[in-house]
Amino acid sequence: MAKPHRIYAISFASVYPHYVAKAEKKGRTQAEVDEIIRWLTGYRQQSLTAHLKKQTSFKDFFAQAPKLNPQRSLITGVVCGVRVEQVQEPLMREIRYLDKLVDELAKGKAMEKILRADKA
Repeated sequence: MAKPHRIYAISFASVYPHYVAKAEKKGRTQAEVDEIIRWLTGYRQQSLTAHLKKQTSFKDFFAQAPKLNPQRSLITGVVCGVRVEQVQEPLMREIRYLDKLVDELAKGKAMEKILRADKA
């Protein structure tokens, strides 16, 4: 059995500032990053903030997500040299989905497109 990837045990809060910094460097906002996270996971802002304060691990953050968005399967493309739709391990795929959404935000894509509103 393969050893779980170390990102699973890392706190979501330790990576979150990097997501925000990446977006802000390209003129986007923390509120937009939060909106993306809420869209993907179903968390409300208050719960998202609580998980950040609790230093919840990536594994628990996604395991406790109220409702993973069914449209997340529409997220495709390459992030960190990996095609997200081909990631086999479920938790890693969720993390890559989030990475891809933040990448799209930083590249200036419209929020409606990022949140797959046109595909509903």
